[in-house]
Formats: sequence, structure tokens, C-alpha cells
Amino acid sequence: MTGKTVRPGSCRPALRAAGCGRLRRTRTSFHRPRRGRNQRGTGIRILLIACGTLCVGLGFIGIFLPVLPTTPFLLLAAACYARSSRRFYHWLLNNRWCGRYIRNYREGRGIPLRQKTITIVLLWLAIGYSALFVVPHWWIKLLLAGIAVAVTVHIARIRTYRSKADGSDPAPKTGVSIWPEE
Repeated sequence: MTGKTVRPGSCRPALRAAGCGRLRRTRTSFHRPRRGRNQRGTGIRILLIACGTLCVGLGFIGIFLPVLPTTPFLLLAAACYARSSRRFYHWLLNNRWCGRYIRNYREGRGIPLRQKTITIVLLWLAIGYSALFVVPHWWIKLLLAGIAVAVTVHIARIRTYRSKADGSDPAPKTGVSIWPEE
């Protein structure tokens, strides 16, 4: 009977009491088939949650260290949480410090002009200080300058987000689900 579906009425009494439903018999045990695309094994879910949490931590550190990018880590955390835990995903998207930032970026609205300006200024201050006072080799200084130029061009090319004139934010508030459809 390997690989064949067992009818619900014919499963063992202990499994039937546990609500076995549709079961597949493998050589060693019964197991439930996967139901949704977001349902993952426990090990994979734990790994994705750990990876997402690490990315959130690196993203928050990146807020204070301009050399460490914030946006890619927070977007990666959102992707990990979306595939592993609705609770963490909603927590991240509804977070008061970075939730609106992530939603605006993912939905293609862009980054506010003030945030772009602050990011570019802090980036150049940190890389300029590193290149002038910390790094002794000319080729590393040149590499840092190239990175600063590339990041500046990338940030400048991102759409500038402008909220409505009355100051209200059109981004969805808490309680709105952006969870991928199952």
C-alpha cells in the first residue's frame, strides 16, 4: 500500500480518534499531506523565524551604522516571516518604527525625502570618516568611495514618497492583512 491514500474510515482506531482525516501511508508511518503553500515543517519554520529575527537585528543595527544596509535586511526578515509565522510577519509590518517603512518600500511607494537625505548624509559621513582616518590602504579607500557612490545612486533612484497634504498616511494601518493568499 505504499504511496496510496487510505480512506478515512479505514484508518487505525488510535489515528481515527486523533482525527486522521486523509492519511498517506509510507513504509514506516502515517502522515498528513501538506495543505497550504505556507505550511512548513517545524524545523524549517524555526530556521526561517531565526533567520528573520537575525535580519531584524541586523536591520536595526543598520539604522545606526550607515555602512550596514537596513532595507535589504528588513525585507529579507519580512520574507522569512511571511513563509514561517503570521504573528511575526504582522508584528514586523505593523511595527511603529519600521512597519510603515517596509510597507511603503514593498508596495512601491518609495522612501520619504527626509529619510533619503538623512541616509545619504550619514552614509557619506561614516564612509568619509572611515576612508580618511581608519583605512590605511588606498585601494580600500577607493572601494569605500565606490560603495558610497553606488548606494547613493541606488537611494536617489528609489521613488520619493510623498504623503497626502493633510499629513495622513495612505499606508494600511494595523489589522489590515498583507499576508500572501494561501
